[in-house]
Amino acid sequence: MRAFHLSLLSFFACFVSTFAAPPLLPIIRDNLNLTAAEIGYAGIASVTGAIVARIAMGAACDTVGPRLASASLILITAPAVFFTPTVSSPVSFVLVRFLTGCSLATFVSTQYWMSSMFSSPVVGTANGVAAGWGNLGGGATQLVMPFAVTLIRRSTGAAKFTAWRIAFYVPGLFQMMTAFAVLIFGQDLPDGNFRRLENSGDEIPQILFHGVRNYRGWILALTYGYCFGVELTMDNVIAEYFYDRFNLELQTAGMIAASFGLANLISRPVGGRLSDEVAKRFGMRGRLWTLWLVQTLGGVLCVILGRVNSLGGSIVVMILFSFFCQAACGLTFGVVPFVSRRSLGLISGMTGGGGNVGAVITQLAFFRGSKYSKETGITYMGIMIICCTLPLCLINFPQWGGNPSSSSSSSATEEDYYMAEWSSQEKERGLHQASLKFAENSRRERGRRSACNTAPANDTPSSSSPAIFAV
Repeated sequence: MRAFHLSLLSFFACFVSTFAAPPLLPIIRDNLNLTAAEIGYAGIASVTGAIVARIAMGAACDTVGPRLASASLILITAPAVFFTPTVSSPVSFVLVRFLTGCSLATFVSTQYWMSSMFSSPVVGTANGVAAGWGNLGGGATQLVMPFAVTLIRRSTGAAKFTAWRIAFYVPGLFQMMTAFAVLIFGQDLPDGNFRRLENSGDEIPQILFHGVRNYRGWILALTYGYCFGVELTMDNVIAEYFYDRFNLELQTAGMIAASFGLANLISRPVGGRLSDEVAKRFGMRGRLWTLWLVQTLGGVLCVILGRVNSLGGSIVVMILFSFFCQAACGLTFGVVPFVSRRSLGLISGMTGGGGNVGAVITQLAFFRGSKYSKETGITYMGIMIICCTLPLCLINFPQWGGNPSSSSSSSATEEDYYMAEWSSQEKERGLHQASLKFAENSRRERGRRSACNTAPANDTPSSSSPAIFAV
C-alpha cells in the first residue's frame, strides 16, 4: 500500500505540472503574443514527449524496477517546470511544455508497480484507482493555478504577467518532493527492491521481442489513444473552450474544466473495479466487451458535447463524457496486465504511449489553428473514438477467448501462454517463477463457469476470495 500511495502521489504531481499552463492560457497568450496555431503546437508538444518516454519507461521498469525509473524521470523533468517562468517567446513556451510533458511517462511505472504488487483478482481495481487518482492532477491544476495567480496578485500586488510566472514554482516544488519520497520510502516488489537478473544485457532484447510481437499490445495502444488520449486533449482545450465560447471569467472556466479531470476521483477506479467484477462471471471476454461498450458510449457523448449550444447542457454532457472516457481507461488497464508477464513494463509503455499518440493526432487534426472551431473538433473527435474502438473485437486469448467468433480452447492453458515467453534454459534457472505464479492466479479469467474445472485442487477461486499479493 505504500507503493500504491507513492505512485499515485508522484503521478498526480506530474499531471499538475504538465497541465499547469492550460488554465492560464488566456493570460499567457496575451503575455507572449501567442497565436491560435502556437497554442495548438504547445498543447501537442505537452503530450508528444511522453510517447517515446513511456515506451522507454516500460523497458526501464522491466530492467531496473519502477522505483528508480519513476524517481529518475521526475527529477530529470522537474527543471523544465522551474524554467517555465523564464519563457519569453512562443518557441521557448512550446519547448518547456514538451519537456514537462515527458514526466507523464510516470504513468507506466505506476501501472507496472500496481501490477507487480496486486494479484489478478484485484489488479484492475488497483490500476484504476492509482491511475485515476493520479489523473486527478489534470483537474486539480485547473483549480490550483488560477487560484495561485489570484492569491499572488492580492498578496504581493504583482501584475498578472508576473503572477502567472511565480505560480509555476508551486508545481515544480511539489514534483521534486514526490521524487524524493519515492526514492526514500518506495519498494519495488512485495518482498523487496528490484534486483537485476544475471546477464541482464541478454534480457532486454527478449523483453522487446516478446512485447513487440504481441498484437494485443498494439490494439490496446490504439484504443487507449482514444480514451486517455482524448482525456489529454480535453485537459489542453476545455478551459479555453468554455472561456471563449460562453464568455466566462477565467476562474469560472477553470472550475468547469476542472470537473472533467476531477471525475477521475470515481470514474477510472469504477472502470478498474468494473473490469474485475465482470471478470468474476465472464472472465477475460467480459473485460474486453465491457471496455468496448463503455468507450463507444464515451464516443457518442463526445459527439453530443460538440453539438450542444447551452452552457448548462454542455456542462452536463461533459461530465457524463468524462466519466465514460476515464472509465474506459481503467477498463483498459484491467486487460493490460494479462497480455504479457515477461514484457509487462513494455506492454504498459506501449499502451500508455498509444494514449499520447492519440492525443497528438487528435490535436493536430482538430485543434491546431483555426481550421475547425473547438465544438466541431470535439464532434469529430467523438467519431474517431467510436471508429478506433472497434479493433478491440480482434483481441483473442487462446486460453480465454475474446472476440465474438472465437472461444477459449479446451487444450490451451494459462501456463502454456505465459511460459512460451521463456526458454528452457531460463526455466532451468528459475527465471519463470513469477510468470508461473501469475498463470496460476489468472485461471479466474476463464470466468465463473469454467474456473472451477481448470483450477488445481489446492486453488479455490471464488468471487469472495480475498485479495492476495503476487509478484
